[in-house]
Amino acid sequence: DFLERPRAPPCAPSHHNAPHPLHERRRPFTPPPGPPGHLPSFGALSQAAPGPPCLSPHFIADAAAKAAPGVVNIVVVGRGPFPVGSSGSGFLCDPDGTILTNAHVVADALPAPRRGGGAAGTPAGAGGAVTVTLQDGRVFEGRVVSSDAVSDLAVVRVEAGAPLPCVRLGSASRLRVGEWVVALGSPLHLQNSVTAGIVSCVDRRAAELGLAGARTDYIQTDAAINRGNSGGPLLNLAGEVVGISCMKALAADGVSFAIPVDTAIDVMRQLAAHGRVIRPHVGIKMLELTRHSAARFRERDPGFPDVTAGILVPAVTPGSPADRAGLRQGDVVTGWAGAARGAPPTTKALVAALGDSIGKPLVLQVARPGAGTLSLTLVAQEVPWVGGAAGAGPNGNARP
Repeated sequence: DFLERPRAPPCAPSHHNAPHPLHERRRPFTPPPGPPGHLPSFGALSQAAPGPPCLSPHFIADAAAKAAPGVVNIVVVGRGPFPVGSSGSGFLCDPDGTILTNAHVVADALPAPRRGGGAAGTPAGAGGAVTVTLQDGRVFEGRVVSSDAVSDLAVVRVEAGAPLPCVRLGSASRLRVGEWVVALGSPLHLQNSVTAGIVSCVDRRAAELGLAGARTDYIQTDAAINRGNSGGPLLNLAGEVVGISCMKALAADGVSFAIPVDTAIDVMRQLAAHGRVIRPHVGIKMLELTRHSAARFRERDPGFPDVTAGILVPAVTPGSPADRAGLRQGDVVTGWAGAARGAPPTTKALVAALGDSIGKPLVLQVARPGAGTLSLTLVAQEVPWVGGAAGAGPNGNARP
């Protein structure tokens, strides 16, 4: 009834003065309450027709404005006769001058032995110079405090002599697919740039992106993230940081990724406390089961454990902590000591539990084909720490 037809059919002649049926279905216009010429506000409209709240025309600008003063541009210039520069973004997460960014942004600033691809004559242990520029134009010399290659996160420090504007950290755990997000940074050296989009996926697995060794899920977004955006904040509409922009797909547009801020907070805490990130090693491959995947396994093998959730162990490394604990290929981990009651077992939760108990026994509940439920004691070892900065992204992905 609200669509205009391209060409209406002619009305049949009538000897009566009855209105046309289409006219009868039209509802009479009722003017809004108030004096003549008065237009209702958005609030009045929403009260008359309940629905989702209307977004302001400035909803993206408002979110960006809350965080923009704490966003920085980072330039690294290598040392030597032919210095090569690189740049990226970051953000102040503490008024004392602490900046969070990507490890690959400050790779050339890390003290290291002479790099094979570096300029000849670069002395061992000499890193590049770091320059940090704030939105208001102030420029500081930066210092890389710590860096972690696996998570691709680094902490940079500047000395300002006065409190600096910092961003507010949120949580990626509350993100929803389709939610608006805003990316801030310096793409292609264009400082103070803002792009926006939606969350395409809240937990894109590292394995899906071909990232060997990465131990976090990624936020996927269609917000434009290009070279120079790396290390910049991904914001929700409250202006809170929910992710750290880190890479994009090379062969597609609108496929970009960010590290969840919850992961970054954990990495920063470990770097501050231990000078490194402590990660567990047990020597197994893990496959998280759902009700449907477990049912498919039972269809193929009637002897598969009767579970609706759990973590399947497809392989065990000989001589590893898991092998010494008695774990076997085909086992399903259904729980462990200290796990939240009623929560389904996930690989993320198990890795967190193992990380909290490195060098200490952790009792696992395991469903084994043909043997029922077993209790096994596993003692995880620490993975040798890999400092420095992450290298180039995998095939198909680029670290901007």
